Amino acid sequence: MTDVIPAPRAAAGSPDRAVPLDRGTTLWAAEGTGGTERWLRGTLGSALGLPLPSGAEDDPDSVRLRLDDSLEPEAYRLAAVAGRGVEIRGGSPAGVFWGAQTLRQLLGPDAFRRAPLRPDAAHAVPAGVIEDAPRFRWRGLMLDVARHFMPKDGVLRYLDLMAAHKLNVLHFHLTDDQGWRIEIKRYPRLTEVGSWRARTRFGHRASPLWEDKPHGGHYTQDDIREIVAYAAERHIAVVPEIDVPGHSQAAIAAYPELGNTDVVDTAALTVWDDWGVNPNVLAPADTTLRFYEGVFEELLELFPADAVTSTGFAGFSRFVHIGGDECPKEQWRASPTAQARIAELGLAGEDELQAWFVGHFDAWLTARGRRLIGWDEILEGGLAAGAAVSSWRGYAGGIAAARAGHDVVMCPEQEVYLDHRQAPGEDEPVPIGFVRTLEDVYRFEPVPPELDAAEARHVLGAQANVWTEVMEDQARVDYQAFPRLAAFAEVAWSALPASAERDFADFERRMTAHYGRLEALGVRYRPPTGPHPWQRRPGILGRPLDGPPPR
Repeated sequence: MTDVIPAPRAAAGSPDRAVPLDRGTTLWAAEGTGGTERWLRGTLGSALGLPLPSGAEDDPDSVRLRLDDSLEPEAYRLAAVAGRGVEIRGGSPAGVFWGAQTLRQLLGPDAFRRAPLRPDAAHAVPAGVIEDAPRFRWRGLMLDVARHFMPKDGVLRYLDLMAAHKLNVLHFHLTDDQGWRIEIKRYPRLTEVGSWRARTRFGHRASPLWEDKPHGGHYTQDDIREIVAYAAERHIAVVPEIDVPGHSQAAIAAYPELGNTDVVDTAALTVWDDWGVNPNVLAPADTTLRFYEGVFEELLELFPADAVTSTGFAGFSRFVHIGGDECPKEQWRASPTAQARIAELGLAGEDELQAWFVGHFDAWLTARGRRLIGWDEILEGGLAAGAAVSSWRGYAGGIAAARAGHDVVMCPEQEVYLDHRQAPGEDEPVPIGFVRTLEDVYRFEPVPPELDAAEARHVLGAQANVWTEVMEDQARVDYQAFPRLAAFAEVAWSALPASAERDFADFERRMTAHYGRLEALGVRYRPPTGPHPWQRRPGILGRPLDGPPPR
């Protein structure tokens, strides 16, 4: 029981004893635990060749699932006792499910495959007791499918990988300058035009290399419903992001009237094929607001507020992310329409105009029982009481938000942007940003010491972000995400000591076993000794930054 990731709060085992799981093992599930019962048969049973038929509650050779309201909502207690089988108690259905994920780890790498390698092999769980609960409620992964599209099956796969690491929020970055990825029926050109670009720069924006073929794709509304339902079965909330008012060239290419038509020929714009901060932003007009209200109306139906309700706090499915970051103001400064809107509203300038734009959707979502969340730029100009902040530009935005009474998700670029390179040297493929090693991520502390106890309670949790400008396929996403996502998951789940006091050597020891699980899952992670030859990208320019990242 000593190689579980994330590390549990308490574990006590009997190294000389084990509890067998074989073709005679039955499965008993109390009311409310049916989701985990189905998962155990469909995933664990398929991997090990075990039928896990229904049995009686008191069968001695059984796996039993129970709810226990004396436990915290996501907490679980796993007891494996010789002669009595395995019992998982959870404070909610989510707690039971997380306990089942730990059971899978205790059974070894074969339990992570899709079919049995040795159907007649004996399987056993080490005897002992694990008691566990998460440190943070929000344990997130931001997946950017706008820059490089990830087909639906790849998203479902990442939901399984998240579940295996007890992560419970998928922040789904669906729109950007380089692509619009979600079907909106009243605005069909968003996907007919906005989901495809003619070519793609290969590497950082300084690279002279281009991939001269169309790139794109989108999710139908039924695809989205399937993703949300699949996530909910794994107790994962999906938080959609529709980026406004910047990062919007794909939408403007589809509907030119959304842009600042009085200063730029928006009809000539195409879906952007480059990287960086784009100057083409939405016009601050009533017609733009009505257009995006239509988008959000369909979005709320696809991402219902009660999609995940079994965790005991259930609030994360209510969130809608509106971006709000990196909105250049040059076009607004030159636009008579934008300047007239500033004067009409009595605003001090373009920064307050952006705050007005964000505030409109803050109020609109709040009136519909939802909660707005955005990147930390949305703090500029004030927010409604229920709005939350994703703190990406270091810790400062999160500190300011928490002190102002807003909930915060800590995802500072300098710590947990997994597109940043994993090591120095020329072997790292398309090296972006600062070096963030496995140990660096393991020592990330989401709660800044500047916050007092009351302020710190506004830190909902933490999130690792995967931006895909230089990740052209699933193998590249795997390489950047793993093994660092395993370290991040332990930071978000486990009750670790202070950053400098964390036992990274023990984590590395446990990772030795975890690499076998990742290999069984087909994850093309970065080996600890460096990239395989086929994982390198020689000659493709990145943007490496030297020295320690600024806090």
